[in-house]
Amino acid sequence: MEREKLERISALTALSRERALTEAERAEREALRREYLDEWRRSTVAVLENTYVQTPDGKKHKLQKRGERPKN
Repeated sequence: MEREKLERISALTALSRERALTEAERAEREALRREYLDEWRRSTVAVLENTYVQTPDGKKHKLQKRGERPKN
């Protein structure tokens, strides 16, 4: 996410501590937060999909998604 958008989220949050946000400001902040979280989730999933666990016997196993059965 661009630095300007992150700064805008912070500015709107700081502003909300001083006064009530207008409907437009509240909607803008929610849209920016949603965009930030979506990007964070995509990034985290990408990292986890490329993560392996090494067991004490030296074998490497790819992390499994929740609910998946282990592959032998």
